[in-house]
Amino acid sequence: MTETLGSTGEFGFIESVTKRLLQGEDVLVGPGDDAAVVAVPDGRMVITVDLLVEGRHFRQDWSSAYDVGRKAAAQNLVDIAAMGARPTSMVVGLGAPADLPLEWATELSSGLVDESEPLGVSIVGGDTVQSDKIVISVTAFGSLDGRAPVLRSGARPGDEVALIGRLGWAEAGFAVLTRGFRSPRSVVDAHRRPQPPYAEGPRAAIGGASSMCDVSDGLLADLGHIAAASEVVIDIRAQALAVPEPLQAVAAATGKDALSFVLTGGDDNALVGTFEPADVPEGWTVIGSVAEGNEDRPVGTVTVDGQLYSGDGGHAHFRS
Repeated sequence: MTETLGSTGEFGFIESVTKRLLQGEDVLVGPGDDAAVVAVPDGRMVITVDLLVEGRHFRQDWSSAYDVGRKAAAQNLVDIAAMGARPTSMVVGLGAPADLPLEWATELSSGLVDESEPLGVSIVGGDTVQSDKIVISVTAFGSLDGRAPVLRSGARPGDEVALIGRLGWAEAGFAVLTRGFRSPRSVVDAHRRPQPPYAEGPRAAIGGASSMCDVSDGLLADLGHIAAASEVVIDIRAQALAVPEPLQAVAAATGKDALSFVLTGGDDNALVGTFEPADVPEGWTVIGSVAEGNEDRPVGTVTVDGQLYSGDGGHAHFRS
């Protein structure tokens, strides 16, 4: 007989998960009380939250529970890094049907742990509730370690736009999976489990990034957030963007434009930021520039090689 969340019970499942969790130096009180207590050395805490809903953000026939756990943690922890902060802790909420196999929920927690613990991030609490479908909520916390946060509103005319991390891989994987295929394996794995460059966020902050965000909704869409918040325009140079062979192969097989994967695909969780030309960190790729707005290009505009992009600009929730 398959053990389920219903047969194990809420507290049995929580106990089985929390007894395996390690707690870092920032955690003063971990799981077991009504709330956790986490140290905030300089008096400020960076906080972010994301939801993953079954059928919207993941499918059980596409991704394992372990992959979903890794992805749920990654998309929150990279948001902390994009502020120039060091992620310290997370709380996790899980809504699930009573007949969900306990093994699935346990593998989910293993994915959360394996994504967070190498970064020194502790899971300090959470909640479970019965629901019709699986819903995962992760709230992550981070420390600025005495630095100012890197905001979307700091880009200045004359700055260069630079990128680190992969772009387009997850979107190519999504294109493959929606057609019922499982190869190329490299892009399918990228969709299932992102590889954010976590350490580069604080490094960019220390190096002088004027603005930064992670690329979760697509490069053009996320740079649009920076352009709007900073009241500037941004131009991307298409030749500076790498379009690896697996993306080209998927584009050829699906009738899509390979460059569109890079420009509009989300979920790879790369980091993009703006810097004075002398401050671009080693390892980051300069892909564009920041300028003042004008009548032809009002503030908030993002162009590619000086022209507005004609395709879909990226992901947006609630858009039909």
